Amino acid sequence: MRAVSPSEMAIFDENCEYLGVCRLILMENAGRAVAAEAANLLGGSVEGRQVVVFSGIGNNGGDGFVAARHLAGMGAKVRVILLGRAKDIRTDEARVNWKILENMRMSVKLSQVRSVDELLAMRDEIVRADLVIDAIFGTGLHGKIREPYATAIDLINEVKGPKIAVDLPSGLDPETGLVHHKAVRADLTVSMHAAKPGLLVADAEKYVGRLVVAGIGMPPEAELVVGPGDVRAVVRRRKPYARKGEHGRVLVVGGCDEYSGAPALTALASLRMGADLAIVAAPESVADAIRSYSPNLIVRRLEGRRLSRRNLPKLRELLQYCHSVAIGPGLGLAEETASAVSEFLAIAVGEKPVVVDADAIKALAKRPVKLSRGKVVITPHAGEFKILTGIELAPPEKLRERIGQVSASAEKLGAVLLLKSHEDIISDGKRYKVNWTGNPGMTVGGTGDVLTGIVATLLAWGVEPFRAGCAAAYVNGAAGDLAVKELGYHITATDVLEKIPEVMREFEEPTLGLLKTG
Repeated sequence: MRAVSPSEMAIFDENCEYLGVCRLILMENAGRAVAAEAANLLGGSVEGRQVVVFSGIGNNGGDGFVAARHLAGMGAKVRVILLGRAKDIRTDEARVNWKILENMRMSVKLSQVRSVDELLAMRDEIVRADLVIDAIFGTGLHGKIREPYATAIDLINEVKGPKIAVDLPSGLDPETGLVHHKAVRADLTVSMHAAKPGLLVADAEKYVGRLVVAGIGMPPEAELVVGPGDVRAVVRRRKPYARKGEHGRVLVVGGCDEYSGAPALTALASLRMGADLAIVAAPESVADAIRSYSPNLIVRRLEGRRLSRRNLPKLRELLQYCHSVAIGPGLGLAEETASAVSEFLAIAVGEKPVVVDADAIKALAKRPVKLSRGKVVITPHAGEFKILTGIELAPPEKLRERIGQVSASAEKLGAVLLLKSHEDIISDGKRYKVNWTGNPGMTVGGTGDVLTGIVATLLAWGVEPFRAGCAAAYVNGAAGDLAVKELGYHITATDVLEKIPEVMREFEEPTLGLLKTG
């Protein structure tokens, strides 16, 4: 049976909304599935049967509200016990379904419980129930169970009739199957969309009972298309007492006597994405030109007109200071540069996460380096993909074939490939996703350098390479979409990088100083 972690499910859930399937529909389908399983447990009919639904204040509780409504509609006598106050219900979807129950005052009894005494006052009714539904915690439990939740679990376990857990038994860890102090012993667990890993652990069986996986209407694309959920999953929260450097120091190795703009774009994109420091290591022939693009850039001179082996000691020194490396933008194709890139990659891979782009991809094709020992993202366009792999990509309209080519190449290389195209394809050889943000205006030079800076920042935050590639593709494309919406197909790469903060604002909750009181 396939298992999906709670963090992945959160991504799929948000991406459903991105695809047009609202969360209210998902909750409706989840609750209806629970009600159907409840009817099956009671022999096919709930007419006149006593059903108690324990609900928490999150989405798991919302699934319980929906189940209660459907069971009342089937003729059951339903009592819903909300462990908390209605005003504290956390999500819009759960609040909508609680409000519906408030309007069903003739068919559903509602109780809001905050104390053990309030619960124990209903003990006789609870333990005599024909069926109990546990919709308390779902996947949101962390740490020891507090009151009145602990007593609620004890009361559920006292019930002689069948017990159904929504998504997983409250008290059971969704990842490990370990019990947090105590857990509901369910006769049946209805897991939504896919089983959670903890449900499949052998020791968890006595709590899970029979496991049913219910489809709730998630389209397959919710798992396969990159969306806002992929970004929210990797955003790094800033602590009030954060210090300079905690949010990433990115090293950009690029530039030569002919190209200065590319490494500057990568470094500036890294800063716009949220890195604290962006350090460009560039040949002395272009160091001052790169520095002139912005006072925000730190530039370290490398001896010579282009990157060469004599620069390796300086690069090693900078490598120790930084959290991730982006190599390739504007390096040029000189033979001595290709040799230096290969040697530096052999050093850097395994020490720090690395993004390989542009001319560094061509150098890697000439002098392969074992990438599987480190965390590496390679960002080719179709031409660079052919240079790197020797494979002519299928035409864009044959997306499935392209996905297969990218996935097979990623597995062979031992790295994440982020193919830049009309539909970006991201794969680590085992998983793949497709990104739909972006537009034809982004064929302008430099947008790939912006993408490289975004990936490098995510890697500097500690995001694993596949997720970093997915989130970066979405952010870069969404920034390009905002730029084109404003300027039409007359954008430059700097227009794209300036839109990164607007894209990221959706996923952040800034902690302000005095302004927050205004």
